[in-house]
Amino acid sequence: MSRMFRTVLIANRGEIALRVIRTCRRLGIRTVAVYSDADVHAAHVRAADTAVRLGPAAASESYLRIDKVIAAAQATGAQAIHPGYGFLSENADFASACEAAGIVFLGPDSHAIRIMGDKITAKHAVSARGVPLVPGTKDAAMTNEQLIAAAGGIGFPVLIKPSAGGGGKGMHAVHDAVDLPAALEAARREAASSFGDDTLFLERLVATPRHIEVQVLADTHGNVIHLGERECSLQRRHQKVIEEAPSALLDPATRARIGQAACETAKSVGYRGAGTVEFIVGADRPDEFFFMEMNTRLQVEHPVTEEVTGVDLVELQLRIGAGEELPLAQDDITLTGHAIEARIYAEDPARGFLPTGGRALDVVFPAGEGIRVDAGLAAGQTIASDYDPMIAKLIVHAPDRATAIARLDAALAASAVPGIVTNIDFLRTLLGLDAVVSGDLDTSLIDTMGADQLAHVAGEAERQFAAAAVRATAGKAGTELTGAVTSEDVAPTASAWARSTAWRTSRPDFRPTVRLASGGEHFDVEATVDDIHVDEAGLWHVSIDGVGHTGRVFSDSGSRSIWISGAGGIHVFTRPVADTALHPGEGGSQVLAPMPGSVVRVLVDSGTHVGQGDPIVIVEAMKMEHVLTAPAAGSVTVAVAEGAQVALDEVLATVVEDDEAAVTSSGERATP
Repeated sequence: MSRMFRTVLIANRGEIALRVIRTCRRLGIRTVAVYSDADVHAAHVRAADTAVRLGPAAASESYLRIDKVIAAAQATGAQAIHPGYGFLSENADFASACEAAGIVFLGPDSHAIRIMGDKITAKHAVSARGVPLVPGTKDAAMTNEQLIAAAGGIGFPVLIKPSAGGGGKGMHAVHDAVDLPAALEAARREAASSFGDDTLFLERLVATPRHIEVQVLADTHGNVIHLGERECSLQRRHQKVIEEAPSALLDPATRARIGQAACETAKSVGYRGAGTVEFIVGADRPDEFFFMEMNTRLQVEHPVTEEVTGVDLVELQLRIGAGEELPLAQDDITLTGHAIEARIYAEDPARGFLPTGGRALDVVFPAGEGIRVDAGLAAGQTIASDYDPMIAKLIVHAPDRATAIARLDAALAASAVPGIVTNIDFLRTLLGLDAVVSGDLDTSLIDTMGADQLAHVAGEAERQFAAAAVRATAGKAGTELTGAVTSEDVAPTASAWARSTAWRTSRPDFRPTVRLASGGEHFDVEATVDDIHVDEAGLWHVSIDGVGHTGRVFSDSGSRSIWISGAGGIHVFTRPVADTALHPGEGGSQVLAPMPGSVVRVLVDSGTHVGQGDPIVIVEAMKMEHVLTAPAAGSVTVAVAEGAQVALDEVLATVVEDDEAAVTSSGERATP
């Protein structure tokens, strides 16, 4: 008879580590966390029964070190290791190392990981079990005439693909047979030029593709079941953003067929544990589906399956790993209601989804019926650039899809992580699109969204609220405002002399202004504050020109940023620092930090003449380097040094354009 583990090590971090700890605690299993130097104060470290340091912040020296993870398991008496997802979760060598050390790897064996980790061998394996693949040619070095003859059997539209290389070079979509000969000639020329190999093959082009995956479970007693499908078509750059279960596309007959194909996929490699089989489905032909790949681990989006089936997938991973037989048969699985998950990332959609970062001044997520939050972030925690930018998952469950969408939108509206720019408001925009509401999805939908849909621009109300907050706190001389700004931080009668605002006492109609930056734009805000009241809960009630506004205010003095969380979402404003190196009358074009990060290189000296587009500063964030260039030709003044930590929208340099260089210090243009 099998026996449940006494101690389990979680070889991961963040929300998935907390997720595994939660189930282990319910089952009475002792947990071991591992951490890097960047995570020494992380929530998963505090939640586990014990924790072991792996090494420096870099994943290559900590979370990816197989030897250190195995040593930590042995030192703490862990009988099993849960890999979570990412890091070592699909590493066949790690699975082998666990086997060699006598530790149960809570996933498939190394053989299954290796087979499914190679797309070619995986397709051969599943094809032998009758799992459908995208129709296409299989023979190598076919002539154009042979490819043309084969196209009819594949069915149009077809996709011409070069056998060598990638990156889209040599790929051509052909919708009509009459266009195929010329497209083949062009594809051969491009393939030969790019890769030195003009070998081509054909595949059926799946129009308006949808990404649908099926959750499977398999034990060591030969039992394999599926738990329905998840719709994962809302993604960008192949990164999923919103997932739901079940899919609005599939009818019951197709659902049963795709589920059986997923089970056959698992059987093709003698699979053990939880896994996900991914299929591509054409929106125009929803009864056809084709195998893409198998993920040999628990998925990020597993909560939506748990919500509609009532099954704890982590518990079943543990029971399967302990040698138990699956307690469920296929007929026991029923799908109830609809679940949707939104991934919350530390990224800025308005700036091309650049990763952000910073310190969470607060973490606000809702609770209530049908709402689940899987997060590994706490107030005061810093989001470093060493790991994936996903910081939380917001999951809702409702009786039907329309109610689930409405519930998720309301939950997102009640969520905020001030101190970090996130995609929360973008997710609300995405949920409101007609195509999403109707379920008419495909994998390119987000890529077709315009800049106006990605932007999250602060309106006049948010600007004036921010200006009012700055003015209300300006009289607290010497006060370090960090985190939520409460009534104790507000100066009801702040002296004009103490305020960092523009003002002139000679004007009877004086309206003070506050200089702010938001979304890469600098502006002056005029605001007359009639009344400010901060209640015991920290909620601000501000009356500006007789109009009331309600929200929360957060301030981070270290980065001179103020965050306004209200009805219009959450917006960050920065107090720009004046560049005192400039002469009076010289405005200049400013180079602003596109995200919080560190200056790794300053490429020019102050006083240097630069051309438009010349590189000036390199900022690093989330392991990505961003080269910031001159917005115009002129003389540059650099405001930062290498190694400096910079805030979002901080002024890094100013370029005084060539046609401004003739402006004298009195502000008058010199006569040539």
